[in-house]
Amino acid sequence: MNRRPTVLAALTLTAAAALTLSACGGGGDSDEDKANDKIAGADTGTEKSASPSASPVDSSDRPKITLPPDLKLTFETTKTGDAVKDAVLADNAERMRAVDAAITGTDPEGEALAYYNTGKAREAALTWVQQFKDANASLTGEARYYDRKVTLKGKTTALLTFCADESKGFSKDKKTGKADKTPVTKNSYVLYNTRLDRNSEGTWQTSQIISTRGAAQCQP
Repeated sequence: MNRRPTVLAALTLTAAAALTLSACGGGGDSDEDKANDKIAGADTGTEKSASPSASPVDSSDRPKITLPPDLKLTFETTKTGDAVKDAVLADNAERMRAVDAAITGTDPEGEALAYYNTGKAREAALTWVQQFKDANASLTGEARYYDRKVTLKGKTTALLTFCADESKGFSKDKKTGKADKTPVTKNSYVLYNTRLDRNSEGTWQTSQIISTRGAAQCQP
């Protein structure tokens, strides 16, 4: 999605990048990218190790995430046949939803954002949400996440890459409700590289995230 608020884009809602922490729309690297100076998992251990136990977290203990009716996120490849990888995919999806909930105001305290993020990813997410708030901007439209691939690195670390189709998502002015509909370009498609770490409660928290806008492998 085009998630760079007006004040951050020369006073116009242009095709810039996002987040993610999720982003929608057109070009450039996200502020979240700049906050993460190493690709997710670059400093992880061996290439292959024992698979951790699934031990899913009780869903009743998790913050409830809702998005406004004019914002839709779709996540493909939710089941791999491996319970641990499925848990990583599920928590990544909730992480992306959590950031958007904080931006759009359905989670004004950022409870879910804090739950699903840690380390650099959490710092970047908080900064990004604040930038939207300062610009009085929100999100609208649709984003689709696909080619989601998990690599387990030991019992508590996972690497996840995925693509995002953000061609139908846009920034909007909170005061007027008007969306800034930018044209679809190669930069409407984004490659995400993320690292997730399993905490003591069994939640896979995103700790690092880097996006590459216009990545060749994500083009339709």
